[in-house]
Amino acid sequence: MQIAQRMRPLQANVFADMDRAKAKARSAGKPIVDLSLGSSDLPTPPHVLEAIAAALPDPATHGYCLFSGTQDFRQAAARWYSDKFGVPVNPETEVLLLIGSQEGTAHLPLAVLNPGDFALLMDPGYPSHAGGVYLANGQIYPMPLLAENGFLPRFKEIPGAVLEQSRLMVLSYPHNPTTATASLSFWQEAVAFCQRHNLVLAHDFPYADLTFTGKPAVSALQADRDKTCTIEFFTMSKSYNMGGFRVGYAIGNADLIAALRQVKASVDFNQYPGIQRGAIAALSGPQDTVKHMISTFRQRRDAAVQALDRVGWTVPLPEATMYIWARLPEPWSERSKEFCLRLVEQTGVALAPGVGFGKAGEGYVRMALVHPPEVLEAAIARAASLLF
Repeated sequence: MQIAQRMRPLQANVFADMDRAKAKARSAGKPIVDLSLGSSDLPTPPHVLEAIAAALPDPATHGYCLFSGTQDFRQAAARWYSDKFGVPVNPETEVLLLIGSQEGTAHLPLAVLNPGDFALLMDPGYPSHAGGVYLANGQIYPMPLLAENGFLPRFKEIPGAVLEQSRLMVLSYPHNPTTATASLSFWQEAVAFCQRHNLVLAHDFPYADLTFTGKPAVSALQADRDKTCTIEFFTMSKSYNMGGFRVGYAIGNADLIAALRQVKASVDFNQYPGIQRGAIAALSGPQDTVKHMISTFRQRRDAAVQALDRVGWTVPLPEATMYIWARLPEPWSERSKEFCLRLVEQTGVALAPGVGFGKAGEGYVRMALVHPPEVLEAAIARAASLLF
Protein backbone atom coordinates (compact mmCIF):
# COMPACT_ATOMS: atom_id res chain seq x y z
CA MET A 1 0.00 0.00 0.00
CA GLN A 2 1.35 3.45 -0.94
CA ILE A 3 1.19 6.22 1.66
CA ALA A 4 1.19 9.89 0.64
CA GLN A 5 4.60 11.54 0.49
CA ARG A 6 3.38 14.34 2.78
CA MET A 7 3.40 11.81 5.61
CA ARG A 8 7.16 11.22 5.43
CA PRO A 9 8.24 14.19 7.57
CA LEU A 10 5.77 13.09 10.25
CA GLN A 11 7.25 9.62 10.74
CA ALA A 12 10.22 10.63 12.93
CA ASN A 13 8.89 11.53 16.35
CA VAL A 14 11.09 11.87 19.41
CA PHE A 15 8.06 11.86 21.69
CA ALA A 16 6.86 8.53 20.30
CA ASP A 17 10.32 7.18 21.14
CA MET A 18 9.97 8.56 24.66
CA ASP A 19 6.51 7.00 25.00
CA ARG A 20 7.94 3.59 24.10
CA ALA A 21 10.78 4.11 26.58
CA LYS A 22 8.30 4.95 29.36
CA ALA A 23 6.23 1.87 28.54
CA LYS A 24 9.35 -0.32 28.61
CA ALA A 25 10.40 1.09 31.99
CA ARG A 26 6.91 0.49 33.41
CA SER A 27 6.94 -3.12 32.20
CA ALA A 28 10.30 -3.55 33.94
CA GLY A 29 8.66 -2.47 37.21
CA LYS A 30 10.02 1.09 37.35
CA PRO A 31 7.61 3.66 38.82
CA ILE A 32 7.43 6.54 36.32
CA VAL A 33 7.58 10.21 37.28
CA ASP A 34 6.42 11.77 34.02
CA LEU A 35 7.66 15.33 33.58
CA SER A 36 7.72 15.05 29.78
CA LEU A 37 4.15 16.18 29.05
CA GLY A 38 2.55 19.55 29.79
CA SER A 39 -0.72 18.04 30.98
CA SER A 40 -1.80 19.72 34.19
CA ASP A 41 -2.49 17.50 37.19
CA LEU A 42 -4.79 20.13 38.74
CA PRO A 43 -8.56 19.49 38.79
CA THR A 44 -11.11 21.14 36.53
CA PRO A 45 -13.05 23.83 38.49
CA PRO A 46 -16.22 22.43 40.14
CA HIS A 47 -18.54 25.03 38.57
CA VAL A 48 -17.30 23.99 35.13
CA LEU A 49 -18.01 20.32 35.82
CA GLU A 50 -21.44 21.22 37.19
CA ALA A 51 -22.33 23.08 33.99
CA ILE A 52 -21.28 20.10 31.86
CA ALA A 53 -23.12 17.62 34.10
CA ALA A 54 -26.31 19.70 33.99
CA ALA A 55 -26.19 19.65 30.18
CA LEU A 56 -25.96 15.87 29.83
CA PRO A 57 -29.70 15.08 30.21
CA ASP A 58 -30.71 17.95 27.91
CA PRO A 59 -31.70 16.52 24.48
CA ALA A 60 -30.84 19.86 22.89
CA THR A 61 -27.15 19.02 23.45
CA HIS A 62 -27.27 15.59 21.83
CA GLY A 63 -27.22 16.45 18.11
CA TYR A 64 -24.68 17.83 15.67
CA CYS A 65 -23.60 21.36 16.52
CA LEU A 66 -23.27 23.77 13.59
CA PHE A 67 -21.73 27.26 13.67
CA SER A 68 -24.95 28.93 14.81
CA GLY A 69 -25.01 26.59 17.81
CA THR A 70 -21.72 28.06 19.05
CA GLN A 71 -23.06 31.61 19.41
CA ASP A 72 -23.23 31.64 23.22
CA PHE A 73 -19.66 30.39 23.44
CA ARG A 74 -18.38 32.89 20.89
CA GLN A 75 -20.02 35.74 22.80
CA ALA A 76 -18.47 34.57 26.08
CA ALA A 77 -15.03 34.25 24.45
CA ALA A 78 -15.29 37.72 22.90
CA ARG A 79 -16.24 39.25 26.27
CA TRP A 80 -13.42 37.43 28.06
CA TYR A 81 -10.87 38.60 25.52
CA SER A 82 -12.09 42.22 25.39
CA ASP A 83 -12.17 42.48 29.18
CA LYS A 84 -8.67 41.03 29.55
CA PHE A 85 -6.83 42.75 26.70
CA GLY A 86 -8.91 45.82 25.90
CA VAL A 87 -9.42 44.99 22.22
CA PRO A 88 -13.03 44.85 20.90
CA VAL A 89 -14.01 41.56 19.22
CA ASN A 90 -17.00 40.77 17.00
CA PRO A 91 -18.26 37.34 18.10
CA GLU A 92 -20.00 36.76 14.75
CA THR A 93 -17.02 37.29 12.43
CA GLU A 94 -13.87 37.27 14.58
CA VAL A 95 -14.28 34.21 16.85
CA LEU A 96 -14.27 30.50 15.98
CA LEU A 97 -14.81 27.61 18.38
CA LEU A 98 -12.22 24.82 18.03
CA ILE A 99 -11.94 21.25 19.28
CA GLY A 100 -8.77 22.22 21.13
CA SER A 101 -6.55 25.03 19.86
CA GLN A 102 -4.23 22.46 18.24
CA GLU A 103 -7.00 21.80 15.72
CA GLY A 104 -6.80 25.43 14.67
CA THR A 105 -3.01 25.71 14.46
CA ALA A 106 -2.82 22.45 12.48
CA HIS A 107 -5.62 23.43 10.06
CA LEU A 108 -4.61 27.04 9.46
CA PRO A 109 -1.85 26.15 6.94
CA LEU A 110 -4.49 24.42 4.81
CA ALA A 111 -6.34 27.73 4.67
CA VAL A 112 -3.42 30.04 3.86
CA LEU A 113 -0.64 28.05 2.17
CA ASN A 114 -0.40 26.87 -1.42
CA PRO A 115 1.88 23.89 -2.13
CA GLY A 116 5.50 24.99 -1.87
CA ASP A 117 4.80 28.14 0.15
CA PHE A 118 7.01 28.73 3.17
CA ALA A 119 5.86 29.00 6.76
CA LEU A 120 8.22 30.70 9.21
CA LEU A 121 8.26 28.60 12.38
CA MET A 122 10.02 28.89 15.73
CA ASP A 123 12.97 26.58 16.36
CA PRO A 124 12.54 25.17 18.95
CA GLY A 125 8.77 25.18 18.74
CA TYR A 126 5.64 23.15 19.37
CA PRO A 127 5.72 20.08 17.07
CA SER A 128 2.15 20.35 15.75
CA HIS A 129 2.97 23.68 14.08
CA ALA A 130 5.28 21.84 11.70
CA GLY A 131 2.81 19.00 11.22
CA GLY A 132 0.13 21.31 9.86
CA VAL A 133 2.56 22.84 7.34
CA TYR A 134 3.68 19.42 6.09
CA LEU A 135 0.05 18.30 5.65
CA ALA A 136 -0.56 21.43 3.56
CA ASN A 137 2.45 20.55 1.36
CA GLY A 138 4.22 23.68 2.53
CA GLN A 139 7.88 24.26 3.28
CA ILE A 140 9.31 25.25 6.66
CA TYR A 141 11.88 27.91 7.36
CA PRO A 142 13.01 27.48 11.00
CA MET A 143 13.67 30.73 12.87
CA PRO A 144 16.35 29.88 15.49
CA LEU A 145 15.54 30.95 19.05
CA LEU A 146 18.77 31.46 20.95
CA ALA A 147 19.36 32.24 24.62
CA GLU A 148 21.50 35.28 23.74
CA ASN A 149 18.49 36.78 21.91
CA GLY A 150 16.05 36.08 24.74
CA PHE A 151 14.67 33.17 22.67
CA LEU A 152 13.10 35.67 20.25
CA PRO A 153 13.47 35.35 16.47
CA ARG A 154 15.55 37.87 14.53
CA PHE A 155 13.37 38.78 11.59
CA LYS A 156 16.15 40.56 9.70
CA GLU A 157 18.04 37.27 9.37
CA ILE A 158 15.30 35.62 7.28
CA PRO A 159 16.60 35.38 3.68
CA GLY A 160 14.85 37.50 1.08
CA ALA A 161 14.33 34.52 -1.24
CA VAL A 162 12.47 32.72 1.56
CA LEU A 163 10.35 35.76 2.35
CA GLU A 164 9.23 36.01 -1.27
CA GLN A 165 7.70 32.53 -0.97
CA SER A 166 6.42 32.91 2.61
CA ARG A 167 2.76 33.27 3.55
CA LEU A 168 2.66 32.46 7.27
CA MET A 169 4.59 33.17 10.46
CA VAL A 170 3.77 31.23 13.63
CA LEU A 171 4.80 32.63 17.02
CA SER A 172 3.94 31.58 20.56
CA TYR A 173 4.69 33.60 23.72
CA PRO A 174 4.91 32.73 26.56
CA HIS A 175 6.89 30.11 24.76
CA ASN A 176 6.81 26.35 24.97
CA PRO A 177 9.45 24.99 25.49
CA THR A 178 11.85 27.85 26.39
CA THR A 179 9.45 29.72 28.79
CA ALA A 180 10.44 33.04 27.12
CA THR A 181 8.02 35.96 27.11
CA ALA A 182 7.55 38.77 24.58
CA SER A 183 6.92 42.48 25.13
CA LEU A 184 4.41 44.70 23.37
CA SER A 185 7.27 46.29 21.42
CA PHE A 186 8.27 42.86 20.10
CA TRP A 187 4.71 42.24 18.95
CA GLN A 188 4.60 45.63 17.27
CA GLU A 189 7.77 44.71 15.39
CA ALA A 190 6.32 41.30 14.43
CA VAL A 191 3.04 42.79 13.18
CA ALA A 192 4.84 45.49 11.15
CA PHE A 193 7.12 42.82 9.62
CA CYS A 194 4.15 40.64 8.64
CA GLN A 195 2.24 43.60 7.20
CA ARG A 196 5.29 44.63 5.17
CA HIS A 197 5.78 41.13 3.72
CA ASN A 198 2.10 40.17 3.37
CA LEU A 199 2.33 37.37 5.94
CA VAL A 200 -0.37 35.89 8.13
CA LEU A 201 0.70 36.17 11.77
CA ALA A 202 -0.56 33.23 13.83
CA HIS A 203 -0.07 33.44 17.58
CA ASP A 204 -0.48 30.24 19.58
CA PHE A 205 -1.40 31.60 23.02
CA PRO A 206 -2.13 28.79 25.51
CA TYR A 207 -0.23 30.40 28.40
CA ALA A 208 -2.03 33.76 28.38
CA ASP A 209 -2.72 33.48 32.12
CA LEU A 210 0.19 31.35 33.26
CA THR A 211 2.65 34.14 34.03
CA PHE A 212 4.35 34.96 37.31
CA THR A 213 4.47 38.72 36.80
CA GLY A 214 1.06 39.54 38.27
CA LYS A 215 -0.54 40.31 34.90
CA PRO A 216 -1.48 38.34 31.79
CA ALA A 217 0.92 37.95 28.88
CA VAL A 218 0.78 40.37 25.96
CA SER A 219 -1.65 39.48 23.19
CA ALA A 220 -0.49 39.86 19.59
CA LEU A 221 -3.79 41.61 18.87
CA GLN A 222 -2.81 44.39 21.23
CA ALA A 223 -0.23 45.25 18.55
CA ASP A 224 -2.71 44.66 15.70
CA ARG A 225 -5.89 46.16 17.10
CA ASP A 226 -7.45 46.43 13.63
CA LYS A 227 -6.71 42.72 13.06
CA THR A 228 -5.02 43.39 9.73
CA CYS A 229 -3.06 40.13 9.54
CA THR A 230 -3.28 38.37 12.91
CA ILE A 231 -5.11 35.35 14.29
CA GLU A 232 -4.64 34.17 17.87
CA PHE A 233 -5.35 30.72 19.30
CA PHE A 234 -6.55 30.12 22.85
CA THR A 235 -7.22 26.95 24.81
CA MET A 236 -9.14 26.04 27.94
CA SER A 237 -6.51 23.41 28.78
CA LYS A 238 -4.03 25.48 30.80
CA SER A 239 -5.95 28.25 32.57
CA TYR A 240 -8.93 26.05 33.44
CA ASN A 241 -7.37 22.56 33.57
CA MET A 242 -9.67 21.29 30.79
CA GLY A 243 -7.12 19.54 28.57
CA GLY A 244 -9.16 16.36 28.18
CA PHE A 245 -12.31 18.26 27.18
CA ARG A 246 -10.65 19.48 23.94
CA VAL A 247 -12.06 22.98 23.66
CA GLY A 248 -10.36 26.11 22.38
CA TYR A 249 -10.99 29.00 20.05
CA ALA A 250 -9.47 31.43 17.57
CA ILE A 251 -9.84 35.21 17.59
CA GLY A 252 -8.64 37.54 14.86
CA ASN A 253 -8.86 38.77 11.29
CA ALA A 254 -12.34 38.07 9.90
CA ASP A 255 -11.06 36.70 6.58
CA LEU A 256 -8.74 34.28 8.36
CA ILE A 257 -11.54 33.19 10.70
CA ALA A 258 -13.81 32.61 7.69
CA ALA A 259 -11.16 30.58 5.86
CA LEU A 260 -10.40 28.47 8.92
CA ARG A 261 -14.14 27.94 9.38
CA GLN A 262 -14.33 26.58 5.81
CA VAL A 263 -11.54 24.09 6.50
CA LYS A 264 -13.19 23.06 9.76
CA ALA A 265 -16.58 22.55 8.07
CA SER A 266 -14.93 20.08 5.67
CA VAL A 267 -13.43 18.05 8.51
CA ASP A 268 -15.78 18.01 11.51
CA PHE A 269 -18.66 19.60 13.38
CA ASN A 270 -18.22 21.52 16.64
CA GLN A 271 -17.51 20.50 20.20
CA TYR A 272 -20.33 18.92 22.23
CA PRO A 273 -22.64 21.72 23.46
CA GLY A 274 -22.40 20.48 27.05
CA ILE A 275 -18.65 21.03 27.01
CA GLN A 276 -19.27 24.44 25.45
CA ARG A 277 -21.48 25.27 28.44
CA GLY A 278 -18.67 24.24 30.76
CA ALA A 279 -16.25 26.46 28.86
CA ILE A 280 -18.69 29.38 29.08
CA ALA A 281 -18.90 28.83 32.84
CA ALA A 282 -15.09 28.89 33.01
CA LEU A 283 -14.74 32.11 31.02
CA SER A 284 -17.67 33.91 32.64
CA GLY A 285 -17.55 32.58 36.19
CA PRO A 286 -15.24 33.13 39.18
CA GLN A 287 -11.54 33.26 38.33
CA ASP A 288 -10.13 32.25 41.73
CA THR A 289 -9.19 28.83 40.34
CA VAL A 290 -7.00 30.59 37.76
CA LYS A 291 -5.25 32.48 40.55
CA HIS A 292 -4.80 29.21 42.45
CA MET A 293 -3.36 27.57 39.33
CA ILE A 294 -0.82 30.38 38.90
CA SER A 295 0.14 30.24 42.59
CA THR A 296 0.57 26.45 42.42
CA PHE A 297 2.89 26.56 39.42
CA ARG A 298 4.86 29.46 40.89
CA GLN A 299 5.46 27.39 44.04
CA ARG A 300 6.54 24.41 41.93
CA ARG A 301 8.78 26.58 39.77
CA ASP A 302 10.55 27.98 42.82
CA ALA A 303 11.00 24.54 44.40
CA ALA A 304 12.34 23.00 41.17
CA VAL A 305 14.76 25.85 40.43
CA GLN A 306 16.10 25.68 43.99
CA ALA A 307 16.47 21.89 43.77
CA LEU A 308 18.33 22.22 40.47
CA ASP A 309 20.63 24.81 41.99
CA ARG A 310 21.40 22.50 44.94
CA VAL A 311 22.63 19.76 42.61
CA GLY A 312 24.70 22.22 40.55
CA TRP A 313 22.33 22.41 37.57
CA THR A 314 21.65 26.14 37.42
CA VAL A 315 18.77 27.41 35.23
CA PRO A 316 17.16 30.82 34.70
CA LEU A 317 14.00 31.52 36.70
CA PRO A 318 11.05 31.19 34.27
CA GLU A 319 8.63 34.15 34.15
CA ALA A 320 5.83 32.06 32.64
CA THR A 321 4.47 28.63 31.60
CA MET A 322 4.54 25.33 33.47
CA TYR A 323 8.03 24.34 32.33
CA ILE A 324 11.72 24.63 33.03
CA TRP A 325 14.06 24.74 30.04
CA ALA A 326 17.39 23.40 31.23
CA ARG A 327 20.67 23.30 29.32
CA LEU A 328 22.43 19.95 29.62
CA PRO A 329 26.05 19.92 30.82
CA GLU A 330 28.82 17.91 29.18
CA PRO A 331 28.96 15.14 28.09
CA TRP A 332 25.25 15.37 27.25
CA SER A 333 25.20 18.81 25.63
CA GLU A 334 24.49 17.42 22.13
CA ARG A 335 22.71 14.24 23.21
CA SER A 336 19.37 15.30 24.70
CA LYS A 337 17.40 12.36 23.31
CA GLU A 338 19.97 9.82 24.47
CA PHE A 339 20.05 11.42 27.92
CA CYS A 340 16.25 11.32 28.29
CA LEU A 341 15.99 7.72 27.09
CA ARG A 342 18.69 6.60 29.50
CA LEU A 343 17.22 8.64 32.36
CA VAL A 344 13.79 7.04 32.12
CA GLU A 345 15.32 3.59 31.70
CA GLN A 346 17.57 3.89 34.76
CA THR A 347 15.53 6.10 37.11
CA GLY A 348 11.93 6.20 35.84
CA VAL A 349 12.09 10.01 35.47
CA ALA A 350 10.79 11.18 32.08
CA LEU A 351 11.83 14.55 30.63
CA ALA A 352 11.28 15.90 27.11
CA PRO A 353 14.46 16.07 24.97
CA GLY A 354 15.03 19.52 23.51
CA VAL A 355 15.83 18.14 20.05
CA GLY A 356 12.20 17.01 19.82
CA PHE A 357 11.20 20.66 19.53
CA GLY A 358 13.66 21.43 16.73
CA LYS A 359 17.34 21.50 15.84
CA ALA A 360 17.97 24.61 17.97
CA GLY A 361 16.53 22.78 20.98
CA GLU A 362 19.39 20.29 21.06
CA GLY A 363 21.38 20.51 24.26
CA TYR A 364 18.33 21.22 26.43
CA VAL A 365 15.61 19.28 28.20
CA ARG A 366 12.13 20.47 29.12
CA MET A 367 10.77 19.67 32.55
CA ALA A 368 6.99 19.97 33.04
CA LEU A 369 6.01 21.07 36.56
CA VAL A 370 3.03 18.73 36.72
CA HIS A 371 3.73 17.18 40.14
CA PRO A 372 3.93 18.60 43.68
CA PRO A 373 7.23 20.12 44.86
CA GLU A 374 8.40 17.07 46.80
CA VAL A 375 8.00 14.86 43.70
CA LEU A 376 9.86 17.37 41.54
CA GLU A 377 12.71 17.58 44.07
CA ALA A 378 13.08 13.79 44.19
CA ALA A 379 12.99 13.55 40.39
CA ILE A 380 15.68 16.23 40.05
CA ALA A 381 17.90 14.39 42.50
CA ARG A 382 17.53 11.22 40.40
CA ALA A 383 18.33 13.09 37.19
CA ALA A 384 21.42 14.58 38.82
CA SER A 385 22.70 11.10 39.60
CA LEU A 386 23.00 10.52 35.86
CA LEU A 387 24.29 14.02 35.04
CA PHE A 388 27.02 14.59 37.63
